[in-house]
Formats: sequence, structure tokens, C-alpha cells
Amino acid sequence: MTDHPPSPRELLTRWDDQQAAYIAHREARFTTMLDVLRLYLPEDFTALDLACGPGSLSDRLLRAFPRASVTAVDYDPLLLRLATLVLADHGDRATTAETDLAEPGWLARLGPATWDAVVTSTALHWLSPGQLLNVYSELAARLAPGALLLNADHLRYGPGFPTLRTLAERHDEETQAAAFAAGADTWDEWYARAAALPDLAARSAERERRFADRPPQPLSGLDFHLSALRTAGFSEVGTVWQYLDDYVVFARR
Repeated sequence: MTDHPPSPRELLTRWDDQQAAYIAHREARFTTMLDVLRLYLPEDFTALDLACGPGSLSDRLLRAFPRASVTAVDYDPLLLRLATLVLADHGDRATTAETDLAEPGWLARLGPATWDAVVTSTALHWLSPGQLLNVYSELAARLAPGALLLNADHLRYGPGFPTLRTLAERHDEETQAAAFAAGADTWDEWYARAAALPDLAARSAERERRFADRPPQPLSGLDFHLSALRTAGFSEVGTVWQYLDDYVVFARR
């Protein structure tokens, strides 16, 4: 730990290092997502970042596209506050808002806006299959034809792929061991650092209260995501990147 409270940017950098310990080739996922947005959308597109965490993806997007704007949402009060502090660097091109993706009607609470793209990274696996289908359905009902959705996440191999599942688990273990040996924070260590920033520490208790009764959900594999997107009303569904069981899922409204 440092002797002084970390700045929001320092915390974001340590978050990126911590996440890279759990997600191999994380930057390659982001690069692919940004490439798809660049190739498909006009320069002044609008994006909705679901479960934005501390703003990692939104920050990259706004830096890559100086004319784009982002609405970043999360239910974690600590992470959302950090995102608000970090994304303030981008002025009025960035907006943050609180919303709970697990609750029906979550999208209506954001008002009448629509977006050219919806992006999310390492987030939707916290939802149950039913909640995930609801998220996709609410988005499909709101988004205009042609709007994109990009979801980067670990979509674990199911029991029908025992060899691939074992290989992915071994690779995860190697990636984490190397990152932690190089000084990356663990999940718990990062939150301990965040609590050293008074503006975030004040939100720690509320964060614990909100997630106390939310156990891990059954993991939804790639096939479920693709089927749920089609069922919700997306017209073109597939993947644009994969490394073992880590994917970037693509959908066009």
C-alpha cells in the first residue's frame, strides 16, 4: 500500500492490472471492440456502457473517438463513483448513472435516450439466465435498427467440453500466477486500496449491503448468449473475437 490515498487515475490503472490477471489478452478484447465500432459507426456515435465498473472501457472508447459520447451505468456505488471521477476528464461527452440490470424496467429508468452501440466488459456473467434475457430484450425494444451490441466476457465451457474446460482453467491459473508475481493486486487488495480514498470509502458499506444477498449465478455459455440475443430480437448475432473461453459477442439490432 502507498502512504497516500491513490488518485482516481491511479486506482483505474491498478484496476486494469488486476483485471488483466483474471482475463488474459484483455487489451486485445478492447482493441477488437474499438475496431468494430470504428468500422461500423460514424465518428460521433453514442454508446451505453453496461455495468461500467470504474470506467475502463468507457475511458478507452472516449479516448479513441474524440467525437463520441458515452452513458456509463453501474449498480456498484463505489465503482460508479470512481467512474464518475475518471470520466470527468472527458467533460460532457461522458455521463454516469445508477441502474440495476437485475431489475425489470432497468432501461426505462435511464430516460428516453437511445444509443448507436451498447458495450459491456466482464459484467453480464453476474446475471442469471432469465435476467440476461431480460436485459437483451429491453435493449432490443429500445435500440434502433442497425444499433450494435458488443459483450466481452468469460463464457465458460460447459460439461460437454471437458478438455477445453481444463485447458482454459489451467491457462487462467498461469495468467493469475504470473500477474500476481509481477505485483498486480488481487480483487480484495484492490478494494482495500479503493477504501483509502475517502470519497470511495464512504460507499463501501452500501456496496456490501447491495450485494450481500446476490450469490453467484449459473454461468450462461456462448450458445445461451447467442440464442438469447436472437430471441430478444437482434437480427445478426455472432462473435468477433475468441481466446479459449473468452469472447467478444456481437449483435446487430
